[in-house]
Amino acid sequence: MKSKRMNRWKKLTFLAATLAGLVGAELHRPSSSLADEGMWLFNAVPKQQMASKYKFEPTQEWLDRLMLSSVRFNSGGSASFVSSNGLVLTNHHVASDTLFKLSTAEKNYNENGFLAKTLEEEIPATDLELNQLISIEDVTSRVNEAVKDSMTPPEAFKARQATMAQIEKESLDKTGLRSDVVTLYGGGRYHLYRYKKYTDVRLVWAPEAQSAFFGGDADNFEYPRYCLDVTLFRVYEDGKPAKIQNYLKMDPNGAKEQDLVFVSGNPGRTRRILTSDAVEYQRDSGLPRTMNLLRRKEIMLQQYGLAGPEQLRRGRDDLFGVQNSRKAYTGMLAGIQDPSFVESKKRDEAKMLSVLEANPKLAPLAGAWATVKDVQAKRKEWITKSASLRTQLYGFAEKIVLMTSEDKKPSAERLREFRDSARQSLEQELFSDVPVYDDLERVQLADELSRLIDDRGGNDPLVKAALAGKNPRDRATEIIAGTKLMTAEGRKALAKSGLEGIQDSQDPLVTLVRSMESEYRKVREATESLDEQERQAYAKITEAKFAVGGDSVYPDATFTLRLSYGAVAGYESNGKSIPAHTKLGGAFDHEKSHQSKDAWVLPASWHAAKDKIKSDTPFNFVCTADIIGGNSGSPVVSRDGAMVGIIFDGNIESLTGDFYYTDKASRAVAVHIAGVLESLRTIYGAGHLADQMGH
Repeated sequence: MKSKRMNRWKKLTFLAATLAGLVGAELHRPSSSLADEGMWLFNAVPKQQMASKYKFEPTQEWLDRLMLSSVRFNSGGSASFVSSNGLVLTNHHVASDTLFKLSTAEKNYNENGFLAKTLEEEIPATDLELNQLISIEDVTSRVNEAVKDSMTPPEAFKARQATMAQIEKESLDKTGLRSDVVTLYGGGRYHLYRYKKYTDVRLVWAPEAQSAFFGGDADNFEYPRYCLDVTLFRVYEDGKPAKIQNYLKMDPNGAKEQDLVFVSGNPGRTRRILTSDAVEYQRDSGLPRTMNLLRRKEIMLQQYGLAGPEQLRRGRDDLFGVQNSRKAYTGMLAGIQDPSFVESKKRDEAKMLSVLEANPKLAPLAGAWATVKDVQAKRKEWITKSASLRTQLYGFAEKIVLMTSEDKKPSAERLREFRDSARQSLEQELFSDVPVYDDLERVQLADELSRLIDDRGGNDPLVKAALAGKNPRDRATEIIAGTKLMTAEGRKALAKSGLEGIQDSQDPLVTLVRSMESEYRKVREATESLDEQERQAYAKITEAKFAVGGDSVYPDATFTLRLSYGAVAGYESNGKSIPAHTKLGGAFDHEKSHQSKDAWVLPASWHAAKDKIKSDTPFNFVCTADIIGGNSGSPVVSRDGAMVGIIFDGNIESLTGDFYYTDKASRAVAVHIAGVLESLRTIYGAGHLADQMGH
């Protein structure tokens, strides 16, 4: 779904969510009536459940092949290997962060598309990292052993983080693979995920934005859809296309009505484990706060884009991310504003607590719900106390300033993003030669400084230090005009100067970050302490649910690889029957019904090929698989493990999926692989790529 692209504004949303106290690890047991519910761990697939409903049970070989064929984009999103020579298929909107960075005023790949007819024409991405999950190991016992009962929450947090960093470093040294300890079930389990990294990634083909996002914001999260939301990259090793052993075959005849399909991707975050008190906090404080931030940014970016066509191009990717997130969060908020949802949560909790209190061995777990309630009250005190500014350039500067201080500590004692095992990925982010636009940064920084005043008040010491006696616009102008961090070389030089160099730096952006660093660390320590209290509470809640209902449950989404499944099926919406499929030819009808205006204008390439296109080719389809943001780009495969589609969105009814799932009308939306192959051959003259896919 488009709401989870890891561009700058997705990072903004995640940061806002963190400050609002969003818990990212959840536990839920699907009921028999909702058997398609679940984002399942690849090492805990509900085989019996699948066999009971769909008469199919995947073998371990089937699961391993699909896992190794799946790919994660560090920019936010999912993908898959689709050829033996390194082709990777993902969404255009997942690729847009890279397309934006590769584009210039003269060559706008995001808007106008791109096709490499030879390997030599493929364009290296600037800072893209792709991850292939290789193995999963349960390290729960070792992580939990680091936390003692006598520890305060801050002490427990630091001990847990230190152990996780040590495990990751040992794994990296032993295997050479990226190693991440992932928190699952709200802290009930900890698994070590090992990834092979690909950092030589090259753009191969992208359609025009008009085709990928046909219908624009109005059609976003709606259905029926007619979008070619796909892009091809290729991974290289030693300067040559990588030789891939596990990749997906193509099945253009699949995904028929009622077919069983599987989705292998990296859902970003769900919050279905939240207690009723935590849901009420999100309803009344957390999500409204996030919505206000998004609305503010949307207006700012719209105004910036009005300055001219180049400003429109520079801000388009950010604006798209904000608008998409705003619409997604609107749906989430509407879902939890339904009084019946919170009431059902309270009823379920009352039943659970009565069972626990009746069992002397389980009774001590009941206090976890009260702990969560207490944390929500404390979160309200910190919700507007952010001490960071959300712009691309400020983010670079902040990380470099923090990194030089953290590097003075042993790896296990650092803030988590600065641990040794994550250093290569961090440096790629900070020191890649990506475009940074001074006018856009100036507008964003001025708005962020103004937001800081709104949050803390003009007399707040942090605000006074940040403004240095100027108004937000003048202060932002001064900082952007004087900083040397606009270029990768400037950022490298700053990092190389070390802690002493940063302390002596007169760069105005570095000075700004230094003036806020102490408060940033204070806020972060306080919120991490609250996170730890919730983590311990949700671990007990998890233990209680395991004890009462068994361990056949799935954890909340954590932007790690999961398997979902369901049937290709239409649905009812507003009294209308919505079909499962759309056809390629239907795109022209959709354009005509909207008078070929605004977002409903197909590219010239489509009109030029109209008479050649096989109009009855399946284009988009929906299924009941349980997905969320981050699943964008996920392959959809058949019982045979062959690719039948690629996830690119959810319908409007699916937006409650952050908090709960229902298969009545919630649907995952995919591009049919037949539509992709037909478009490559007939519209884009890329038959050579279609021939490679699946081979």
